[in-house]
Amino acid sequence: GVSKGTVDRVVHNRGEVSEKSAMKVRKAIEELNYQPNLHAALLATKNEKVIACFIPKDEKGGYWRDVHDGLLSQTENASTLNVKLRMFLYDMNDLGSFRDTGAELLASKPDGVILGPLFTEEATIFCSKLREDNTPYIFIDTKLEDENSLAYIGMPKFQSGYLCAALLTLKCREEELSKVAVIRVRRDKEGLSDPTVSRREGFLSFMTEKYPHCEVVNVLIDPSDSTGNISRTIHEALDGSGIRHILAYSSRIHLISDFLDGYDVEGRMVVGFDALVRNVDMLRNGQADIIITQKVDEMSMKAVRMMLEYLVLYKRPETRDNYMHMDILTRLNLDNY
Repeated sequence: GVSKGTVDRVVHNRGEVSEKSAMKVRKAIEELNYQPNLHAALLATKNEKVIACFIPKDEKGGYWRDVHDGLLSQTENASTLNVKLRMFLYDMNDLGSFRDTGAELLASKPDGVILGPLFTEEATIFCSKLREDNTPYIFIDTKLEDENSLAYIGMPKFQSGYLCAALLTLKCREEELSKVAVIRVRRDKEGLSDPTVSRREGFLSFMTEKYPHCEVVNVLIDPSDSTGNISRTIHEALDGSGIRHILAYSSRIHLISDFLDGYDVEGRMVVGFDALVRNVDMLRNGQADIIITQKVDEMSMKAVRMMLEYLVLYKRPETRDNYMHMDILTRLNLDNY
């Protein structure tokens, strides 16, 4: 009892429909169990759409390289829907690179954007420009507090830090734990890139609740240093301290593997994040005890699929925050992961 145009506007949530007519259409959808079909929808248009992927560039074996490869693995699925994936990679240690690459992306006028926003202030400006262009965007791995995004896909960062603290101190009594060491990575010179801030807040929240008298010793290292200074820096900070509990908020716990070879403290406990090959090797050889991780390929696949559904079907994700499961790897279970 309504026009095809009315049905189209209700299905694609385009508004300009009376509530009475909209109720008729929604009732029919429910009774018929109607589900839009991606490929059928494409018959109505021959215009190629572009999803821009705006993430940090990384070396082979690095975390963001895994995200990059996971996104690209969806190229064929996207192409069958007449959608192209285009990569825009920025230097995670250079605000200027983020700014310039972002400007190039905006100039290309993509239909949708998937982004990992490591520079909070600049990323906020970037997202405001996407909104001005009515370009939908999805956060992957790292997010801003932004109610205008389509979705976030990744770990719950605060909870992952809380979990890290719980695992690190699992066998401790309050009176036994006086210090823990956090290995932090030096990023951009201005200190504006800090994707682990929410994880750090979660970690400190647990420590304040359970071990209020414990001192958190922060050790800053430079990941670009290949001269052995990393080990020296950590030894200078920890030798003689009696610290047994060591962690890293980021995926680069492997940077301290050489240091750990020479830090033989009884009862040592080491916790890191992300199942990179080098981190998993640390589990195998006993340098690390626990790696908290997520399935990066699944995260990347979800991001592309959500954007495809929105661009082709105008279907919004059911929830804005789509949290990945936090998996706990040890030497005992990593071979089956």
